[in-house]
Amino acid sequence: MSPAICRFNSLKKPAGRALKINVLLKGKKMFDKELIKLIGGNRKYVIYVVLLMILGMLGNIGITASICWAVYLLIEGAEALTYIYPAICAVVAIIVRYAASRCTGDFKDVLGRRVKKDLRERTYDKILKLGVRSTDGMSMAGLTQVSMEGIEQLDLYYSAYLPQFFYSMIAPLILFFICVGIDWRTSLVLLACVPLIPVSIVAVSKYAKKVFAKYWGKYTSMGDGFLDSVQGLKELKIFDADDARHKKMNENAEEFRKITMKVLVMQLASTTIMDLVAFGGAGAGIALSVVGLMNGWLQPAAALFLILVAVEFFLPLRSLGSAFHVAMNGASAGKKIIALLASEEPVWGESELKCARLALENVTFSYDGKRDALKNVTMNFPQRGMTAIVGRSGCGKSTVVNMLTGARRPNEGNVLAGGDDIKTLSRQSYYSHIASVSYNTYIFNDTVRANFELAKKDVSDGEIWSALDKVNLSDFIRENGGLEKVITEDANNVSGGQKQRLALAVNLVADKDVYIFDEATSNIDIESEAVIMKNVVEMSREKSVIVISHRLENVVPADNIYYMENGEVRESGTHASLMERGGGYAKLYAAQKELEEGYKSYAGAPLKTAAEVRA
Repeated sequence: MSPAICRFNSLKKPAGRALKINVLLKGKKMFDKELIKLIGGNRKYVIYVVLLMILGMLGNIGITASICWAVYLLIEGAEALTYIYPAICAVVAIIVRYAASRCTGDFKDVLGRRVKKDLRERTYDKILKLGVRSTDGMSMAGLTQVSMEGIEQLDLYYSAYLPQFFYSMIAPLILFFICVGIDWRTSLVLLACVPLIPVSIVAVSKYAKKVFAKYWGKYTSMGDGFLDSVQGLKELKIFDADDARHKKMNENAEEFRKITMKVLVMQLASTTIMDLVAFGGAGAGIALSVVGLMNGWLQPAAALFLILVAVEFFLPLRSLGSAFHVAMNGASAGKKIIALLASEEPVWGESELKCARLALENVTFSYDGKRDALKNVTMNFPQRGMTAIVGRSGCGKSTVVNMLTGARRPNEGNVLAGGDDIKTLSRQSYYSHIASVSYNTYIFNDTVRANFELAKKDVSDGEIWSALDKVNLSDFIRENGGLEKVITEDANNVSGGQKQRLALAVNLVADKDVYIFDEATSNIDIESEAVIMKNVVEMSREKSVIVISHRLENVVPADNIYYMENGEVRESGTHASLMERGGGYAKLYAAQKELEEGYKSYAGAPLKTAAEVRA
């Protein structure tokens, strides 16, 4: 039995996946140029795979032709010796078919591995190039899913779907030119029926578009919810809200199940329609071949060849339909990867930083292009001394930090370092002079020593212990395993205050010229806050120290204080001068002082029993 006959029988099996009309009618939906650009130099492997698939098809045609040749010789009553020629052709065609199949599989494997490797490297490099700037609009769970499973889906898109897409466009045309010389009528009928496969499922194309648009979004949303629930499990238990959260997760899972079932229903409907068209198209070609045989315009061997080859016209598009679901997932993931790779990177130059004297010069910035987070802000940060930035929540303090760390670039104005715009400086040179300690400074899941070595590769044990002494952590570390003590994920085996002090100690050994403390004392105990602020003040004698704090008592020793409101600098000066002025800073300081004094009075009052309180 020839491979063509086997393939005709295989039409009776479920196709597995569906193909929607937009594959052919709207190539930009399924053949996205942006996705093609992602694979870069690996495009040559797609060409190799397509050429090998065509060679394999020609091998199949050769086997079928050899069988028909043998039938022709049999009808003609040829000598037995002449059968050796179709036999030799069949053997050669079988070898070609086998070699092409093996090489196709090998090149697909190479293409998939190279694409995954290149995309993972590009994704990771992009995240590094974004630097201290976060990836906007993408959660950690979403970023992980896109960079891992999303790339896996793209691997299948490139190695399975894309070659099949080109092959399914070329194969019917090649078959037509082969068959048209035998009988143009049958060839035209077969070729005309091929486009009916995508056209036949136009009824489900809009439905398919909506389903696949939601599928990946539901998937990443479910991942976000799961990660969020796991990270907040302690709070859920404390508030006895874990059962409600459990129900919500079940609802998300049910929504994903429903969208998955919709995908399967759409596939089944499309497959059924495609089966009918494929059977009908192949049947029409076979029927016309039989008519030609009966009316005498076709010889028996020629009619047999057309009958056996008829199914080959439809198999490529059927295989393309099988890869449709994978292609849609890959395309959805690819869009997210493209969005990540297209994220605007902070602009850097190649110059070396000569002087770590930072300044903002008439800086205006907006996150959304509508409301200005900073409005014509000018600030100067001397090489030595302590400069504070204060104000109510939302006044623009954190945006100033984003400007100074290079996470953002101003829409107008300049961020200067030693008189030079920082975008003219090399990233390595700039960051080699700057350290940032915030309320959420990350401590890695590694030993204490390894965390210090991140800041300074050749740091000595003496330097580490000296830094730990300064932040009153040396005794705790010695009593709990020394420098080989492993800090668990998210520093869960130390207190919040110890984590902040450890972060400060790590930055102390880095010995930078500029230290930015962004709410570094938020949500920690009074002892840790006092230790950190003592080191900040001492550090300001030799370094440029920039402090952002809600608690104004911490910035009283500052050499200069910038008070901000609504993205603007409203006042600046020392604590004493600002208090004398009696402006916004003085009012905010007085309000905080009153609250603190009231709390102290309340905390110092003798405790009443519950009965006394109720009375």
